[in-house]
This record gives sequence, structure tokens and C-alpha cells, in this order.
Amino acid sequence: MTLPVESDGTAAPGAADAPAESGGHGHNGAVAVALAALGVVFGDIGTSPLYALQTVFTIDNGAVKATQGDVYGVISLMFWSVTIIVSIKYLAVLMRADNNGEGGVMALAALAQRLYTGAGKRAGVLIVVGVIGVALFYGDSIITPAISVLSAVEGIEVSAPAVSHLVVPIAAVILTGLFAIQRFGTGRVGNLFGPVMVLWFAVLAAAGLVMVVQHPAVLQGLLPTYAIAFIFAHPYIAFVAMGAVVLTITGAEALYADMGHFGRSPIRRAWFYLVFPALTLNYLGQASLILSSPKAVANPFFLLFPDWARIPVVVLATAATIIASQAVISGAFSLSRQAVQLGLLPPLTIKQTSQRESGQIYLPVVNALLFLGVLAVALTFQSSSRLATAYGVSVTGALVVDTALLLMVAPKLWHWKPWKIALAALAFGGLELTFLAGNLSKILHGGWVPLLIAVLILIVMTTWRRGRQLVSDDRRDKEGSLEQFVEAVRAKRLPRVPGVAVFPHPNRDTTPLALRANVEHNHVLHEHVIIISVIVLRVPFAPPEKAFTYDDLGYSDDGIDHLTIRFGFSEAPDVPRALQAASAAGAINLTPEQLEQVSYFISRGAIRTIPHHGMVAWRKALFVGLAHNAADPAGRFRLPSTRTVTMGSDVEI
Repeated sequence: MTLPVESDGTAAPGAADAPAESGGHGHNGAVAVALAALGVVFGDIGTSPLYALQTVFTIDNGAVKATQGDVYGVISLMFWSVTIIVSIKYLAVLMRADNNGEGGVMALAALAQRLYTGAGKRAGVLIVVGVIGVALFYGDSIITPAISVLSAVEGIEVSAPAVSHLVVPIAAVILTGLFAIQRFGTGRVGNLFGPVMVLWFAVLAAAGLVMVVQHPAVLQGLLPTYAIAFIFAHPYIAFVAMGAVVLTITGAEALYADMGHFGRSPIRRAWFYLVFPALTLNYLGQASLILSSPKAVANPFFLLFPDWARIPVVVLATAATIIASQAVISGAFSLSRQAVQLGLLPPLTIKQTSQRESGQIYLPVVNALLFLGVLAVALTFQSSSRLATAYGVSVTGALVVDTALLLMVAPKLWHWKPWKIALAALAFGGLELTFLAGNLSKILHGGWVPLLIAVLILIVMTTWRRGRQLVSDDRRDKEGSLEQFVEAVRAKRLPRVPGVAVFPHPNRDTTPLALRANVEHNHVLHEHVIIISVIVLRVPFAPPEKAFTYDDLGYSDDGIDHLTIRFGFSEAPDVPRALQAASAAGAINLTPEQLEQVSYFISRGAIRTIPHHGMVAWRKALFVGLAHNAADPAGRFRLPSTRTVTMGSDVEI
């Protein structure tokens, strides 16, 4: 079985190549970025009031009662869960642990691996943990849009039960529109959604505040003593309730993953100045309503509003849940790019959608796969209450993975002492393991869905990583040393044909397979051979003084050179145009006529699967399929099709 495999000439980006992008903004700029962040980052956690408290009072056939002790206990659990996990763990601690500005479990795993370089098996374990975390996040990314949009549209049933049969079709149309607009970029989407979310959180706060003013005693629910009393009074019920309380912190991992889109400061400002207070007031308002009218447990969020306001609130809630979905979608884009950079996914087409923020990207393939998964889940479960049983498993699993990685990086990154590590493990890990245990009972009632998604993602990532390692080992043997190749070519005194040949290749240490194949089969070389490695920096535009690095590979008279080309993240990696710029800057010596006639050679062999070598047959077939659908380097580098040649030798796995 043969399929193409290529070396695309792209080197992994690194912090050493350029300084990280500055996060400084003027006052107006800071407000604008915070507003855009509000429109993308907080949609998921900001729409939890739609279903979180309702789910708590409907689990286990109403085990949690509408009594003062139970209501105050649940509110206390919710408030302190959000405070400990979101405000402290993610906003105050984890957002300090970024990998070149990127957040999320994959960036955290990469950071941990870098900190433990040379630690042998421990570094490998860290990547495995990161892969598990990102697999769980993908499960979350598929369920979140479905449950969020369904929960909002279901508000129609409160005011107009006769049209309840339209809930699923309306939700499907909304989800289709959401994924269709992703191509315009998270920055533009955030600017559009930001004002809507400001209105949403203002409505949340106002609705809750009205009830709190009427029943100010409900503020006692913020005291941690009520949570403790509830746990000791009803240990089993409290344990079961924790499986639903976790719904108040859905979106915490997406919030961290979206840090690369907007930076930590705008996210923190939006959370502490608006989002956290609004959520707290709304949960208190719902609690007050349940105490005064126990039947409100059926839908405490929408029953907070008078009849005349419910349809407008349904419309606003639908808009907010669309935004909730945006948080995990953009987070999935970020994690997918990080997975590509770490060699856990094949090269994907990545479109930069902002000239200011490196994290604002669009991945068409990921967007399409997420859309199909979300639509399938929505049409299968058909209600938010059914989906709620499936929701918590992936969320809590991702939280636990983040905490495990945090405990690993903290000693080396911040020099935490053992007592501080133990305190973090108890506060974060203890709470999250309780959440996870409370959700394990849901596996047979839908919780298997995110786990199945996570397992499939895990298989894809581990298969690509292992297959890539086998291919790299085989390629390395076939490529051989570039230095030795140049020496051999000089000794052979091969015929030279007119023109310039460019060979994209990730490094200057080994020989491009296309170059070696050209010599072995055609027994000629072009007059001027340039091996090009492309590096993408973490600044919008590559500084002119760092854009090009020329290396004559030890000899100035043989016409075989190496050129490193650096692009900023907002620049299209246009290699032909970069060659013209390099010539104009004096990095290489080519005439305009030569530049117009450059020939490009892509190293692209074929993968041949052989029995009993590295992986079982079905995983080899999966790897070959992934390699076949990887992004084409000729298209990514804007190489002219009429002057691009693909050649190389086969590789075996």
C-alpha cells in the first residue's frame, strides 16, 4: 500500500527565534480586547445558569429538596467551586503557565515537557497526559454547543408549549449558522458577540438582583459553612449533587485554551469585573425563587422573568449560547494547532484571521468535523436534560488532567515548596476528583459519548505520533547527513544544468529526499541549489534583520546553499515572494530573471506498509489515511504549480 508522505520544510516555532508578542495595549485597545474576549471566552461558563441549578434539583428523582438547608448548601457548593476552580486555579494560577503565549492542556503539557527535558520517561508521560487532556477537551467541544443551544431554545416551551416540537430543528439551524461563520475569524466574531454578552451578563445580574433584594437572606448561601453542613447532613445526596454542580464551571478549560487568542489580562478583567459578579447574582436569584416557589425547580432560570420578558430572554439566551459554543470551538482550534506543532496531528490548513493576535486562527477541517459531531449529538439526544447526563465526564476529566500537569510544572516554574504543592493538590485535585467520581455514575446514561469521542481522538493522536516517528526514523536513514552529501557531490563533479532549484526542508542537518533522488536518478544538479527551512515567529511580522539567515554549508563555490526564512504569524508563508525579498536584501545572489524561473522540489515519497514493523496493520492503515489527507506544502508555501516538482524515495512503516 503506498501513499504520499512529505517533508514540508517547516521548522517548529520557538521562543528563541523572536521575542514573544507584547501584550501592551492603550486604554481603548485594552477595553476593545476585553470586549472581544467577553464575546468569545465566557460564553460557555456564562450560559451555565440556563441548566446548572435546574439539573441539581432534578437529579436522582429530586433527591435535593427545595428546603433552606439544601438550597443554601447547593448555592454554597456552586459559589466556592467557581471561586476555587475558575478564579483561583485558572485565572490566578494556571494563566501564569503559558507556552509562548498559548494556553490549554496541550500548551501546558509542552511546557512541562520542556521543563523536564532530559528527564527520560517522565517527559514522555507528560505528553501522554496532555494527549488524554486534549482528547477529553474535544469531547467537551462537541457536547457544549449542542447542550448550550438546546437549553436556550427550550425556553420556548415555557411560554409556548405548543411549538416544543420545533426546538430541535431550530437548534440545528442555529448550529449550522454558527459553524458557517467561523471562517471570518474569532476576532471579528468576538467584536460582534462582545456587546451581546455584555447585555447577557447585565440581564443575568439584574434578574438575580431583583430576587436577592426581595429575599436578602439568600446571601447566607455564599458562606462555606452551608456547603460543609449540607455535605455532613446528606453525604450521599451531596455526592450525587456534585455531579451536577460541576456544570457551573463548564468552560474553564476553554477559558484557559483561549488565552492565546486574547491574552491573560483582558480575560481576567472581564471575569472579575463583570462575569463572576453576574453569575453569582443570578444563581442567588434562582435559589431565592426556588425557596419562595418550590415548583420553580422545573426551570428556575426562565421563571425568574415575568411572562412578557420570556420570549425576548429566549432570543437573548439563544444568542448567548451561540457564543458559548464559540468558546470551545476557538479553544479547539488553538489546541489543534498546538497538537500539529507537537507532532500529534498531521499538518492541517491553518488560516490566520488577525494581524495582531497570533492565536486567532481558523482550521477548516477541525471546524467541519466539530460541526458534524455537534449536529449528530444534538439530533441523537434532542434535549438538554438528556445531554446533561453526558456532559460532566469529559469536563471533569479535563479539569483533573490540568491539575496533574499544574502540580508537575509548579516546582520547576515557580519553585513551589512541598507544602504549597500539597495544598494545591488538596484544594484543586480533591474537589475535581469528587466531581469526577460523581459523574462516573452517568457513564451508562450518556456519559459514554464524550469518553468514546476522547478514545477516538486518543487513537488518532497516538497513531499519528507513532507513525510519524517510524517515518522519521526511516527518512533519517535515507536522507543522510547534508554535510556528507555536499562532500560527495563535490567529489563526483556532477554536470550542472542552468537554473535555480529550491528544496523546502525542515533543517540543515539532513538532505532533502528530493535532492538526493534528483542526484541519484538524473545524475545532475542545477547551477544553484537552495535548501530552504521556514520558521514561523511569534510576532506579527518578521523583523527585517531576522527575516533571513544564509549558510553556504562550508563552501562558497559549489552553488549549494541553505537559507532560513522567517515569517511573522500574520504573514502568508509565500516562499517565492520571500526569495525575491531575500535577494533584494542581499541574503542570496539571484537575478530577477533567475527568480522568475526558479524550480521547486517537494520531498514526497510514498509510505509502504510492511508486516511486523512498529504498529499493527489497522493503525498503519489509519496513519496512511491521515498522511494522505494532510495539508499540501506546495499550497501552504504558495509554490507555482507549473514550476513545482514532487519527487523522493519511498519510506517504510
